[in-house]
Amino acid sequence: MVSKHLFLIFILLSNIAQSQKEDRYSIRTIAFYNVENLFDTVNDSLYFDDEMTPEGNYNWTLDRYRLKITHIAEVLSKIGQSTTLTCPDIIGLCEVENLKVIEDLVKHPFLRPYDYNIIHYDSPDERGIDVALIYKGSRFIPMSFKSHRLLIFNDSDERDYTRDQLLVGGLLEGEELYIIVNHWPSRSGGAARSRPYRKAAARLNRRIIDSLMRLNIDAKIISMGDFNDNPTDNSIKNTLILSDMENAKSPAFFNPMEALYNKGDGSLAYRDQWSLFDQILLSKNLINENRNSYTFWKAGIYHPSFLMNKTGKYKGYPFRTHVAGRYTGGYSDHFPVYAFLIKKVD
Repeated sequence: MVSKHLFLIFILLSNIAQSQKEDRYSIRTIAFYNVENLFDTVNDSLYFDDEMTPEGNYNWTLDRYRLKITHIAEVLSKIGQSTTLTCPDIIGLCEVENLKVIEDLVKHPFLRPYDYNIIHYDSPDERGIDVALIYKGSRFIPMSFKSHRLLIFNDSDERDYTRDQLLVGGLLEGEELYIIVNHWPSRSGGAARSRPYRKAAARLNRRIIDSLMRLNIDAKIISMGDFNDNPTDNSIKNTLILSDMENAKSPAFFNPMEALYNKGDGSLAYRDQWSLFDQILLSKNLINENRNSYTFWKAGIYHPSFLMNKTGKYKGYPFRTHVAGRYTGGYSDHFPVYAFLIKKVD
């Protein structure tokens, strides 16, 4: 009888221990932010940046530049923090003028403790704005990087100079991952008239993805950026993602931002209409139940109250640095977006 009682006690204690045992996960944050004209105050003779100087139309002084750096660094330091207790591990940026402004950004006290490294190329954009990637050196090790040029031509068959697409391949804590940072052509002149430019950007993005897949069909890829199109627009939903998988020659992508957009959420607003141009797309092999490697968990738009206008006609809109040429001292005309990757750990 004693041995039987001991056996029952052992089973009881085992069940209690099992019920108290919880899986532990490592969570990594991938983020993207259109920082709205992060220019220094120096006039660059190669680009049309004259208005973003102390003598220019925007009266872009050193004090205003420093406040802008502080604002952007503050935002980046807080994305995902409530979940991971730290700032993002990998961040894509657009509308940065040059390497210097990114260096000033990562050296700011808000970000300096996290040892962010930079990958950046100067692109041929007429205004001199580029895309870039910053990453924690303790989390991500880049193995390759390349800037892919987008060739587009206007109605007069003249070259329209725009942003490159940045491809970075590396190891996220030992796991191979490729990241493409985008800033597709704007809707200047109207959405319909400029649509072919974004269609061309989508085709270039697809070619980059297909080339990676040819080398490794299981390559994990994230394409993120300001696409200047919504998740349901043709350039994203069909040209880039290839929603018709029966006829697709390469694996489809998953766009977690589409569900947010369909709920009415957005990252920027214009004339009382929200758009979700800022997106993070993932290859389908990042969407699985294998928690022993990094897989997609969830995505979101980071829009705390301090990033919004508090009152007036544009209440709830992103709190911008400039509105109609007038300095307002805000952050950006876009909200940042993010995605969590999760992995079970011992």
